[in-house]
Amino acid sequence: MGVLDIGSNTVHFLVMDAHQGGRPLPAYSHKTELRLAEHLIDGHTLSDEGAGRLHELVAEALQIAEDKGVQETLAFATSAVREASNGEEVLARIKSELQTDIEVLSGIDEARLTFLAVRRWFGWSSHRLQVFDIGGGSLEVATGIDEQPDAAFSLPLGAGRLTRDWLTLDPPDRDQIRALRRHVRAEIADRIGSVTRFGPADHAVATSKTFKQLARIAGAAPSAEGPFVRRLLTRTAVKEWCERLSEMPISTRMQIPGVSPGRASQLLAGAIVAEAAMDLFDMEELEICPWALREGIILRRLDLLPGEPLSF
Repeated sequence: MGVLDIGSNTVHFLVMDAHQGGRPLPAYSHKTELRLAEHLIDGHTLSDEGAGRLHELVAEALQIAEDKGVQETLAFATSAVREASNGEEVLARIKSELQTDIEVLSGIDEARLTFLAVRRWFGWSSHRLQVFDIGGGSLEVATGIDEQPDAAFSLPLGAGRLTRDWLTLDPPDRDQIRALRRHVRAEIADRIGSVTRFGPADHAVATSKTFKQLARIAGAAPSAEGPFVRRLLTRTAVKEWCERLSEMPISTRMQIPGVSPGRASQLLAGAIVAEAAMDLFDMEELEICPWALREGIILRRLDLLPGEPLSF
């Protein structure tokens, strides 16, 4: 099975060995940093260059799928395409020329599917889960005791978006950081009641590249040690790294072990969101889950009967 994930930062095609009742296993990965959100003219319209490059990468993924013997490909897009005023037009052209449907997920879809993946990874013994996911364009939060969350919300607090809109200097000055911090906390505080009314979480979990990199620089095991090593991120560590990252130029952040060069510019904004979320929800630590949205989509597909249409 192939999964094509068109995000705000990357276009990622993942080939999985997947079957009903089994654990999806990654077999091949191809990732390109397109930074689609940066191709939005005035934040609204996907440029011709961005649309053309996206078309090329979808075609490339389909060729890889054919070469790898993929039997079924699931393609989806998140906030950058979702918010583009011409997003439907761009995807319609891709469908016409490449015969590929790309599903545009809502922020709530992202939260629910990520929650499903986390539930399957940790199991029922986690009881009430609370899940945080910081992407390039949005923050998703969900809580629940079943496979579907009791409550979920999505906010435009992605690390890439906030860096582009708020942290324009390198390194950013204190006024920019304070303004961003106030903005992030106000946005989360406005929605926090919809989650906290269900009571405290028994297990607090984080997914996404931002959280994984924050955990890594705070001392968690590197990815080379495999997905089954327990990795934690504490609120104290996030606060300390917010301070340290705020004083570093991007070139210095790139040198930190565990930080990918393409994400170094966004890491401070991601840390500010992580710190705010952990503080406002009173989370002392989060456990990092190796599964997230892509795995949630695969699991949802595998739950269906043969011939039953996939619906998010």
